[in-house]
Amino acid sequence: MASTEQNGRNVIDQAKVRVLLLESIHPDAVARLEEDGFHVECAPTALDEAELIERLAGVHLLGIRSKSQVTSRVLDAADSLVGIGAFCIGTDQIDLPHASANGVAVFNAPFSNTRSVVELAIAEIIALTRRLTEKNTLMHSGVWDKSADGAHEIRGRRLGIVGYGNIGTQLSVLAENLGMSVSFYDTADKLALSNAHRCASLDELLESSDVVTLHVDGRPGNAGFFGAEQFAKMRPGALFLNLSRGIVVDHLALRDALKSGHLAGAAVDVFPSEPKGRGDEFVSELRGLPNVILTPHIGGSTEEAQSDIGGFVANKLAKFVTEGNTTLSVNLPGVALPESPGLHRIVHVHINTPGVLAQVNRIMAEHNVNVEAQMLSTRGEYGYLITDIAAGYSEDVLNQLRSMEQTVRLRVLN
Repeated sequence: MASTEQNGRNVIDQAKVRVLLLESIHPDAVARLEEDGFHVECAPTALDEAELIERLAGVHLLGIRSKSQVTSRVLDAADSLVGIGAFCIGTDQIDLPHASANGVAVFNAPFSNTRSVVELAIAEIIALTRRLTEKNTLMHSGVWDKSADGAHEIRGRRLGIVGYGNIGTQLSVLAENLGMSVSFYDTADKLALSNAHRCASLDELLESSDVVTLHVDGRPGNAGFFGAEQFAKMRPGALFLNLSRGIVVDHLALRDALKSGHLAGAAVDVFPSEPKGRGDEFVSELRGLPNVILTPHIGGSTEEAQSDIGGFVANKLAKFVTEGNTTLSVNLPGVALPESPGLHRIVHVHINTPGVLAQVNRIMAEHNVNVEAQMLSTRGEYGYLITDIAAGYSEDVLNQLRSMEQTVRLRVLN
């Protein structure tokens, strides 16, 4: 289906759909979007707000990873934007309420790189428990230190997982298979897998775990979630990992806990402030500490994961433009109808109030338009309606739908 914008923004012709992909998104995403005839532009780094506003002129689809911030100002300035793809797990870098208010669909990849993050966590737990990084540094300095002091097996040690979502649960299973005991804490009611123990409080987890690893999201309420108070409650000699969001940890407090010897080591993959691109200087309070593994936000950066993410999110964006499919959208209700050759598809994002469907169908009936297929779904404040009709309807139909007070955005696919 081709797509036509009918809410006062630019008209979209499928052959002229413009896509902007930032932050070195995998070539598989480019190939998938070009498959539908879209014109794809790529940039290797993130853009700041002013740069993003400038580059989004005339762009219909935006693809980002974790560093580009899609603010309300960006969304309001984007004259043609209909969809955003977060080629990662998190979407806290996007103003989701404002995207919904503008009728812009947002998609992410909640599952594609979970295995990569889990494998990195396991590798770092083993490396820290065996003090491999310290031994490696000594060897490269010409020092032979064949000693078992401070080196342990992970078998029999207790792993405490804070955040028991897609990543936390996979890590739980693999850690048990390696002989670890597992505890977890989550504010949501989560079912424990295998022999994992659910802690009633974060304090219980901290006081009983040999290794604590964070897998929480970056919502504003989690900023500064883990600081001096939490580090003090961890067991002496414990290890700490953060592969979730940089803002959730007080890095000065972590440095103090490491330098005092209270913690034996840490591994950190995410930071409150990160460089825009490869080669830029990385600044952190944790640099130079021998018992710390620092990685440049690569938890999900394996070739397998990035390929899966590229294809998955790009396919969601393409299906949204060509079919109106919002399945697995982060912010809009999920609706999907199979393609209907020979029919026109009206895609209607609207404020979720009683009587919208009846009003749409009344407009259709008044103009003798037969509805061939229809599906409606709502999520909180917004509703999403797909209606398939035969060609030959008058422009008055679209004008009346567009002028409904509940209408947020109207598109016609044909």
